[in-house]
Amino acid sequence: MNHFELFELPVTIKVDKSQLAEKYFALQKKFHPDFFTQQTEFEQEQALEISSQVNKAFKVFKNEDETLKYVLQLKHLLEEEEKYQLPAAFLMEVMELNENLSDSSAVEIEQFNKGIYAEIKDIIENYNDSTVTQIQLMQLKEYYFKKKYLQRILDRMAD
Repeated sequence: MNHFELFELPVTIKVDKSQLAEKYFALQKKFHPDFFTQQTEFEQEQALEISSQVNKAFKVFKNEDETLKYVLQLKHLLEEEEKYQLPAAFLMEVMELNENLSDSSAVEIEQFNKGIYAEIKDIIENYNDSTVTQIQLMQLKEYYFKKKYLQRILDRMAD
């Protein structure tokens, strides 16, 4: 059972936060291991496993980047430690940003990030699992890797 099925939510990238909290607390109430202390060992283990999955799913759904990653994994478009080849034009722009890092670079990188988000904003905001195309999914994948690349630069700046 995937996270969306567990939470009885449609597959989406922008999970409704109020609905998410409501579902999370209902699932915790139903499967929290403390409520299974008088049950069989098998039932206790199942409750622990489901409770763990509920916590993991909640953590994923609270973060849009993690939700995007999860959706791409569900679609078998993203593998752990995948080496994705970003477009040369993007890499050149980022290299230029990287070479001129300064105190104001975080703002420049954030502006750059907003620009790449603008390209896929409509797909994310209106994501419909039953109508999304392979091309749109590949655009989301490229966005995911671009954003991840930019985040690494920001993380280096913070060090």
